[in-house]
Amino acid sequence: MKKIILFCLLLCLHQVQAQKSSTQHPNIVWIVCEDISPYLGCYGNTEVKTPNLDELAHDGVRYSHAYTTAGVCAPSRSSIITGMYQTSIGTQHMRTINGLAGAKYSPVPDYSAVLPDYVKCFPEYLRQAGYYCTNNEKQDYQFEPPVTVWDENGPAASWRNRPAGKPFFAVFNFFITHESQLFMREKDSLLVDPNKLAVPPYYPNTTTVRRGLARLYTNIQIMDRQAGELINMLKADGLYDNTILFFYSDHGGALPWMKREVLERGIHIPLIVKLPDGKLAGTVVNNMVSSVDFAPTVLSLAGVQIPQYMQGNAFLGAQKVKPRKYVFAGRDRMDTEYDRVRAARDQQYEYLYNYMPEKPYYQNIEYRKSIPMMREILALRDAGKLDSFQAAWFKTKPQEELYDIEADPNQLHNLAANPAYKTKLAELREALQKWSSQVGDLGALDEKEMITKWWDGKNTAPPTDTPTIVKTSNGLTVHCTTKGASIGYRIVKGGPATKPETHTVSSWDFGGLLNPNLKNGQQRPTLPAWQVYNGQPIKLSPNDTLIVNAMRIGYKPVVVSYIGGL
Repeated sequence: MKKIILFCLLLCLHQVQAQKSSTQHPNIVWIVCEDISPYLGCYGNTEVKTPNLDELAHDGVRYSHAYTTAGVCAPSRSSIITGMYQTSIGTQHMRTINGLAGAKYSPVPDYSAVLPDYVKCFPEYLRQAGYYCTNNEKQDYQFEPPVTVWDENGPAASWRNRPAGKPFFAVFNFFITHESQLFMREKDSLLVDPNKLAVPPYYPNTTTVRRGLARLYTNIQIMDRQAGELINMLKADGLYDNTILFFYSDHGGALPWMKREVLERGIHIPLIVKLPDGKLAGTVVNNMVSSVDFAPTVLSLAGVQIPQYMQGNAFLGAQKVKPRKYVFAGRDRMDTEYDRVRAARDQQYEYLYNYMPEKPYYQNIEYRKSIPMMREILALRDAGKLDSFQAAWFKTKPQEELYDIEADPNQLHNLAANPAYKTKLAELREALQKWSSQVGDLGALDEKEMITKWWDGKNTAPPTDTPTIVKTSNGLTVHCTTKGASIGYRIVKGGPATKPETHTVSSWDFGGLLNPNLKNGQQRPTLPAWQVYNGQPIKLSPNDTLIVNAMRIGYKPVVVSYIGGL
């Protein structure tokens, strides 16, 4: 009987400790979609059916005023992963890494942005705190990330691969709503009737435009189904109730004159956060939230100290701060076309400052011309068949713009010259200038000049200094003299000649919905995950090999190895 009582006490103690650990370091999942404004049923949209995300909003908190820092993916994602404004760290131009196939979309050679030496990708802090971090699979940060960011990054990355007992942070990216799917799926069947859709006044009401809207809404409905499958996986694993779950889009709408803009339709996004055990379920928060706030908020929820340099503000967790009064956004080079626009938004109004008012709103972006409705809009423009609101896209810009979003959600009427709004114009102008002064704005620099400064006048990025591995009585220590370098390491059992193990892709790839090129049961070679070096000595067996990868973001990485017996 005493043994039974002792066993029960130990079991209760174990459960209390596990619960305490879960509270201190809760599991966190991000469901990230691409290129949508808040076109969900839970946001009042009646033209698209999103039952899974509507249910998630019922179980969680829906944010009505969530905004990204850019209207296009790569600059926006650089801000999300660092907690820093893209204009502050030099990642503002779309895009910096194109590859050989995409060279025609940029007037400058490929470059990985050189971030300030103190800036890290925030999952590195989670990993140092004991989290297992996975990304499935898009990154697109405007720089090559160090190996220290993720335990797993790829089409099979999942919380299911984590060691037993480890808390996890898992990101899943859904591509189906991306701009490219407007033309790549042009001939696919539609789930939404084009003839029943309302057409915004800044578009001509034509069959092609309505089909474009229906294609976007159909893709959103497919994405909702994918999100539902992921949520069901969490439920099947018994994790849904006690996992913090984010859903958001990387920026606003995919259609022409939406994406790439810092107008409401380019930066306003859906954001839903489900907290453990039904906390705040079914509530709506109207506070201003920026995507630059996501990184510090996750660290706050995870019980990890937010670095002082981060420019975002935690809106949940123990380190939550006072709600924002304003959010800010920027637009810079888009592919081959240069522009510079900055925006400030409060609860009701949006202010824009155009640094290049001599240029039209419209940019002649080749990639976008693959969208059928884009080609039709250009043809109607050339034929003089656009009305004044639709033709405004092709006019030059004023220096300043001010819109009352509540009264004018389509931003058709610029109030900047209206004396009745003089006070609001001055307020938002001052807020924008203060923000720009506080965080800095590298958009003022010529892009080539910015790269030259980063690279010390050379034609290529500087290398990270070669790390040194020192054998001590307690193990191996690693040192790198490049300030800000992230150091990752892995131990390969049996030395470098050992064949890597294979990993079988399983059901977390959603039957190809996430990654159509990856089939269930496919074997992939794997090596041990890169670990984040924390300064402590590393124990190495005589027959094993230590591999070290050191990299400052924007510099070239360097890899060295140490064989245990040497």
